[in-house]
Amino acid sequence: MNRAFSGGVVATLLACSSTAALAQAQVPGDDGDIVVTAQKVEQRIEDVPLAVTAVTQERMREIGVNSLAEVALFVPGLRVQEQSANNPGFVIRGITSDSGSSQQGARVTLYYNGVDISRSRGAYQDLFDLERLEVVKGPQATLFGTAAAIGAVSIVSAKPQPGFSGELLASYGNYDRAQVSGFLNAGNDTLAARLAFAYKYRDGYVRNIAGDPDVPNQNQGRVDQDDLNGQDQRGIRGSLRWTPSDAVTADLVLTYDGQRNPGTAFKSRVFAPTGGQTGDFGYAELSGSPFSQEVLGKRKLGLDRDVYDANLTINVDVAPGVTFTTVNGYRRFNALETFDADGGPAWYLEFAEDAKGDQWSHEGRFNFTGERYRASFGWNAFFENGYQRVPFSTEEGTYIACSIAAPYAQVRAALNAAGLPIGTNCIAPNGTILAAQATQILSRGAATVVPYSSEFTNYGNNDTYSVFADATWIPTDALEVTAGARVLIEDRQSGYSAIQPNSVLLAPLGVRTSLLGTVGTGGAKFVAERSFAAVLPRVNALYRVTNDLNVFATVSKGRRSPVVQLGSAAGPAGAIPALQIVPEETVWNYEAGIKAGSRTLSGTLSVFYQTYDDFQVSVTDPDGRVTTQSAGTANNLGVELEGTWRPTRFLSVFGSFGYIDGGISDKPLPGGGTNAFAGNRFRLQPEVIAAGGASLRLPLADGVTFYATPSASYQSKVFFELPNREEISQDGYTLVNVRAGVEFADGRYRIGGFARNLTNERYLIDAGNTGGTFGTPTYIAGEPRFYGIELYGRF
Repeated sequence: MNRAFSGGVVATLLACSSTAALAQAQVPGDDGDIVVTAQKVEQRIEDVPLAVTAVTQERMREIGVNSLAEVALFVPGLRVQEQSANNPGFVIRGITSDSGSSQQGARVTLYYNGVDISRSRGAYQDLFDLERLEVVKGPQATLFGTAAAIGAVSIVSAKPQPGFSGELLASYGNYDRAQVSGFLNAGNDTLAARLAFAYKYRDGYVRNIAGDPDVPNQNQGRVDQDDLNGQDQRGIRGSLRWTPSDAVTADLVLTYDGQRNPGTAFKSRVFAPTGGQTGDFGYAELSGSPFSQEVLGKRKLGLDRDVYDANLTINVDVAPGVTFTTVNGYRRFNALETFDADGGPAWYLEFAEDAKGDQWSHEGRFNFTGERYRASFGWNAFFENGYQRVPFSTEEGTYIACSIAAPYAQVRAALNAAGLPIGTNCIAPNGTILAAQATQILSRGAATVVPYSSEFTNYGNNDTYSVFADATWIPTDALEVTAGARVLIEDRQSGYSAIQPNSVLLAPLGVRTSLLGTVGTGGAKFVAERSFAAVLPRVNALYRVTNDLNVFATVSKGRRSPVVQLGSAAGPAGAIPALQIVPEETVWNYEAGIKAGSRTLSGTLSVFYQTYDDFQVSVTDPDGRVTTQSAGTANNLGVELEGTWRPTRFLSVFGSFGYIDGGISDKPLPGGGTNAFAGNRFRLQPEVIAAGGASLRLPLADGVTFYATPSASYQSKVFFELPNREEISQDGYTLVNVRAGVEFADGRYRIGGFARNLTNERYLIDAGNTGGTFGTPTYIAGEPRFYGIELYGRF
């Protein structure tokens, strides 16, 4: 529908701020409208009374992004931190969802073809051969289930189409960056199939000198390691669409996603590698454990991850204006990641995370459409079970010497008397591991090496049943009012087990405890179970000022599930269960905005305010176990703006802007007590984010077009952890990208080049981490400049 734009004030705001929605920048249909299903029905994006951004596959290619983290740079209110594919952090409007514990629920829902995949270790999904990606901001429990406490990211794969077609996209760049993806589609109006794939490889951009033949080897028995922060990823998807009649469509989608990535570059500022380089952006010496295979499950640092997903969606036109949809899914993930948490060359903090899980889901939904109403009701059942096992390996003397938290006065006195530096001085400035002498000193020469290993495992078995209903009243062509609610009952069962042997070196000193000071269960599994219920409502209104200008308002409630947090404690006759019920986190979202759309100018401006009760924060224990506690109340005020201006058919200018003033309240905790998080900003959330660019398509000859898309993104300072600390933060920075080339045969073939982080900006993607729990934070460098060439063809 080609409509002239009116509403000069909004037009000025959008144009002057160079705004652009990734959604509105792409025009997939003949009428130029972007169609989304954020409210479970097909609607033009400007008619959805919510803050929604939609990104098509072609738009991602135009900008040169192909991962969730890269796309998020251009979506106001969204950030995705990819520490690794096994440990992503999803941030919507300042609220982070990244816990890998099987006992905790998510805040941000990830949907893949209509099915919740939000469990963190199984959530990462490569982006290839997509129809679109939708980002819906604000609590969306009515539409997207219980995990959408603050928003949802919905990934929709491309469906089979009648006819025979295919494409291939290949690129090569520095760091041996090689990527290839494509699809093959065949079928007719009744039965069609599609096979899509992607493979991505890149050498690590952080040099790891562990095992380097040119570097003296201090670590006998260690495995030679690969360079860090590399990529080795593959995915394949088979889709089948059956349309036996005009009234029935059935889609079966089978997906495999896998990684064999090298280790993450946790780099220490105090534990120097051989040669003494301790900067955040230099080389590292992460050696892992000589017992890595036996204790941690893998010979080398890195990630082995496999995810299998099956989805069956059936749509039936029951009667005029009545449709029934059933969405059924199964997802299984298996991930093993080994990492050197101390960030230095010593055999000190060597961990792995072994996470497995299964998810089953079923949803049935009826939709009703009339001249003056829309309505839907349905039900959902979601079942998940899994575990997170964390094994630990160290050398006892090294651990005792390097740990700044070691409380044993006798031990410290013995090491000091022998002239051995302890704490952060246990590794010399040149990288020599002085701590390696500690075992010989403490055992009085009886031993030179005492290996130590332990592990803990948390389990989660969570079942959720819900019913939901949504109704929209359309009293006039200009006004729509929507109300809905989800009623849910959930059963949360948590388990915990731990094997924590007593220290060998500390026993002669009369200290009989595990090296980490934690209580083991002897391998026994403790179990606790609780049931909860909730009602989550929403109310929306949309008013069409003109054909091109809509205003909307929404009030909605979100909820993060209570945590049945189970651990162990010392009892009179051994370990006993330590159970804590962390209350549910609730949020109320109040939002209003303006949406405008035409072929020339389109965009969205929204303002929101959010209040939280029992805001949940994650805290890591000294043994690496992540627990949750309430930080009381929190508030969030923000503005988001995005849009696209198309002054000519050769040029479009796009941009986005977001501002958030959010953090934890100074109010005292319920029941009293000091709140260590009071007044802190939300972690991983910049106060200001902005992005923009331009897309130029200039015809050169018949069927030949020159294209270029320069773009840039900016984010202000972020704190990586709570409580906020300056040393665990990253100042603001800007990333500049460019992509350009030539298309032939009316776009059927393409040759071009790309550069990401063109200015080679240095920045951190994370800090603190497991090492920070032991008093020695580690730092992960962001990606350097990547550049290369790409080839594309389709038929």
